[in-house]
Amino acid sequence: MRKSIIIAAMLAATAIATPMLTAKSRWSDSALTTVLAAPHRSDANRARDAYRHPAATLTFFGVKPTDNVVELFPGGGWYTEILAPYLAKNGNYTVAAPLGRGADNIAKKLDGNLSLYAKVKRANFPNKEGAVTVAPGSADVALTFRNVHNWRFGGADAAQTAFNEIYTMLKPGGILGVVEHRLPETMDSALEEKSGYMKRSSVIAFATKAGFKLVAESEINANPKDTHNYAKGVWTLPPNFAEGDVDRAKYAAIGESDRMTLKFMKPKK
Repeated sequence: MRKSIIIAAMLAATAIATPMLTAKSRWSDSALTTVLAAPHRSDANRARDAYRHPAATLTFFGVKPTDNVVELFPGGGWYTEILAPYLAKNGNYTVAAPLGRGADNIAKKLDGNLSLYAKVKRANFPNKEGAVTVAPGSADVALTFRNVHNWRFGGADAAQTAFNEIYTMLKPGGILGVVEHRLPETMDSALEEKSGYMKRSSVIAFATKAGFKLVAESEINANPKDTHNYAKGVWTLPPNFAEGDVDRAKYAAIGESDRMTLKFMKPKK
């Protein structure tokens, strides 16, 4: 009897471990590995890989080098340095930034290295008068990294409108990948308007109302050291260090924010 119990335990452990090993092996995409190590990435950006886990994150979202990918609110282009060369040969990559400073910032980066970014397409998000929008039903994957709070700052309606627009741009069966600073469910929801953190339930509610289905989530970008309660919000932590030199070592030891990583799908027709 004891021998049977031991054998059963070993089989159970193997069943649990095998999917983990399989998932890890998929992270060894040689093209992605090459891009991550490429010299066009600065040392400062590469240092953030430890917190942003680009290989594991993109693999979790199922991004393939043949996909038509739209990155929403690309900011300074941290992920642009990875996605543009990764998709250049067989895929398509569009940066969709808000009209004004957002679009100007990413344009400056793209124009500064046309040998690397010549194939990157440019669009605007959200849709406003004069904007160049992503064609409806054209994207295989839409990605947004730490941006839902930006839409929430404008009120819940602005956030819902954003998710509705993303739903429209995706093909049936298309994927929306969201990485966002995570506000614990037990904390005051009013903090979503000013802290930079969002509740998981809020993000899922916006996406679900737009028509998406949550198909997977991961703790790839979690940080249990993050206490989520700073007077100057998430920007207190690196890389911003909003408090300057005050308690800088403490915040550096915490590292970048605790983040949820959610994968949604637009249902197939």
